[in-house]
Amino acid sequence: MPDLATAGTPQLLVELRGVGKSFGGTPVLRDIDLTLAPGSVHALVGENGAGKSTLSKIISGVYTADTGQLLVDGNPAHFSSPREALDRGIATIAQELALVPELTVAENVFLGHEPRTAGWIDRKKLRAEFVAVAERTGFDLDPDAVVGGMRTADQQKVEILRALARGASLIIMDEPTAALSNHDAELLHGVVRQLANSGHTVLLISHFLAEVLELADTVTILRDGRHIRTSKAADETESSLIEGMLGRSLGSVFPDKPTVDPDAPEVLRVTDLVAPGVNGVSLSVRAGEIVGLAGLVGAGRSEIAHAIYGSVPRASGVVEIDGIACPADIPRTLKKGIFLIGESRKEQGLVLGRPIRDNVTLSNMAQVAPGGWVRTGDERRASRGLLERVTVAGDDRRAVSALSGGNQQKVLFGRALQKARRLLIADEPTRGVDVGSRRAIYELIAQQAEQGIGVLVISSDVEEVLGLAHRVLVVRGGRVVAELTGDAMTEENIITAAFADPTPVGS
Repeated sequence: MPDLATAGTPQLLVELRGVGKSFGGTPVLRDIDLTLAPGSVHALVGENGAGKSTLSKIISGVYTADTGQLLVDGNPAHFSSPREALDRGIATIAQELALVPELTVAENVFLGHEPRTAGWIDRKKLRAEFVAVAERTGFDLDPDAVVGGMRTADQQKVEILRALARGASLIIMDEPTAALSNHDAELLHGVVRQLANSGHTVLLISHFLAEVLELADTVTILRDGRHIRTSKAADETESSLIEGMLGRSLGSVFPDKPTVDPDAPEVLRVTDLVAPGVNGVSLSVRAGEIVGLAGLVGAGRSEIAHAIYGSVPRASGVVEIDGIACPADIPRTLKKGIFLIGESRKEQGLVLGRPIRDNVTLSNMAQVAPGGWVRTGDERRASRGLLERVTVAGDDRRAVSALSGGNQQKVLFGRALQKARRLLIADEPTRGVDVGSRRAIYELIAQQAEQGIGVLVISSDVEEVLGLAHRVLVVRGGRVVAELTGDAMTEENIITAAFADPTPVGS
């Protein structure tokens, strides 16, 4: 890979000394000391709510520390905005994408720094500069594509290119591979290593502990806003990191798989389904069975889920629940007992400005609002009962946006438990979720199967699919290209099938 060093870009030594931060009187960070050495990859790990993002936002100028100091090259720094931090060589690739959907890829990459001639954007030069940056990373993106129409993985690449184009010395990457396929993530890993080798500093925030151990030189563990330890990554293991993050041993990440009755009836039967991004899919899920959909990003896994759920039109094919055809109509789908937890909880599930209580009861308004009027007592009781089941504590009148990613995901599972279900579809159920909350979500999925509910799990994390599913269907090109069971359910077989020719099994 070509050298990513930017001529004239100075190395930065960034330090935090006794840094503290509170919100509404609640401490989020307490007396944090941290040194980010130039030319290294420094990973920050911890559960959701441990203070990782708050710490990174203090470094990047989003927040100002209440106590302590931020030092850059030994001198106190007081950033009042991310732009000021960027002027000092600190850039951020945020977990929540900060792109302008209406603009093109090239315009987003150079937003605020567009090459101009006589006051007008020089389109020819803009394209040339974009091509130069893109070639350094190997990312194959159309500079003229409108960002709003791109898949999440490609939008993430745009964020990465933007940071690299600014020539920053310190780049903060907050869950940069959460939405990337294995191939794209490996490509990004190469970019991260090259950045460090060329003298840049990368602050990596990631829930993927294997990724942390592979990439980082140094790891800092935060727990409840406190600095637990900083150590060489070579001296840590996934188990030691988990124990430091939780203050206890987690045990197995995945619960035992429920036993499936060999005579269990099919709750879902899909035959020759054709829809946008779906090219003749047939599959089934039995009562109490967890079926995993694996494949590369863009293979059509989410498209299959939405076609089954009825949120997109179907060109042809049949979807049956308990042997009865179910049309592509969400109210009827819900009535049949299908529930979808979408890939993006913030765009396809939660109403961020509304209370937790409202978000939990949203799919069952007939029970809490007969005649169109919400019965507050009924809503409160229903909400509290469901939140207890999914282990989300605290005042359910708070805005759901105030919750950690893991608890937001649990709220969606709570909504799914509102009514009796026949089929639960969970698309990327633990994206951006810490390891402790991940185990809790896995237990919720296993509990649904134990109760005789069919579960369809879609995940880019091969380990997650293998750890949860009784059967794995590999998707490529909008088709099921392999079905794996028993000893054939291996990471090697999934990856081999994902890259194979898109010919359906049995054809």
